[in-house]
Amino acid sequence: MIFPAKPIVPFEPVSVIESPQGEDWVGQIKWDGVRMLAYVSGGSARLFNRRLHERTLQYPEFADAAAYGSAESLILDGEMIAFDKDIPSFRQIMRRDSLRQEASIAAAVSRIPAIYVVFDLLLAEGNWVTERPLAERQSLLSRFVRESERVQLCRNFTDSSALFERMKQLGMEGIVCKSLSSAYGIGLKDNRWRKLKITQDLIAAVGGVTYNGNRVNALLLGVFDESGALHYIGHVGTGKLTRQDWLTLTEQAPSLVSAHMTFAERPDRYKDATWVKPHWVAKVQFLEWTPGGVMRQPSIQALLPAAALSECSAKQIAR
Repeated sequence: MIFPAKPIVPFEPVSVIESPQGEDWVGQIKWDGVRMLAYVSGGSARLFNRRLHERTLQYPEFADAAAYGSAESLILDGEMIAFDKDIPSFRQIMRRDSLRQEASIAAAVSRIPAIYVVFDLLLAEGNWVTERPLAERQSLLSRFVRESERVQLCRNFTDSSALFERMKQLGMEGIVCKSLSSAYGIGLKDNRWRKLKITQDLIAAVGGVTYNGNRVNALLLGVFDESGALHYIGHVGTGKLTRQDWLTLTEQAPSLVSAHMTFAERPDRYKDATWVKPHWVAKVQFLEWTPGGVMRQPSIQALLPAAALSECSAKQIAR
């Protein structure tokens, strides 16, 4: 079979504040992972993320597609996730996703187990199925994908409102509601798929710090525009960072100090800020944007590997 000359830009949901009602709609758990398309041909698979970067090397346990795919050719859409205790953890999966050395990757396969949660099918046995209704594509998925400890099919829930409330109780990211009659819109984003997030989140670069005495106690965050300028989006000193995380930041900060302000505009906390070169990356949750364009009630969820700096894009805000 012949795959597309370039990786596919996946279909994206739009953000909404209420779940749609009606028999045509189902809800799915929004896993806190990395979007991943698997291109299966002749028993082997290549993996590409939403930004069209290949990630086959990072997840070698999924290269043998014969272990989970029963067709000669498939294109699967899903999410690569990893757990921290009983909760999907973006920090954990990014620890896998950021690895580049084969020895480190091989060690991480058992240390940070990844699970591929598959929720859609674009091609099967050489035939494109993107124009078929979601319900039919899911039926084909159950036919062509064998579930295992590492590969799971995403489950549908008929009561999206109840699912959303349950996700709140569990501290999860949210849900995605999908029309069972919807075709798959390659490269599109529209309301045939709708996401409800318990909180908003994004990945931000650290452009400055503040101190309490001799210890870092808050981070000034920003995102990059297409020209590479870093735009301030708020400061945050609360969240899930441990005491050791703050100590590590304090130890590393002097080596990153910049003599010049790193943001394109002056932050509201500029008087007591120490500017640092963008190197640290943080995943942040927040309630909403203020009229001034900064995050309201932000909370640090995790510090991410420096390789995630490329994800600190202003395009996140548009989504």
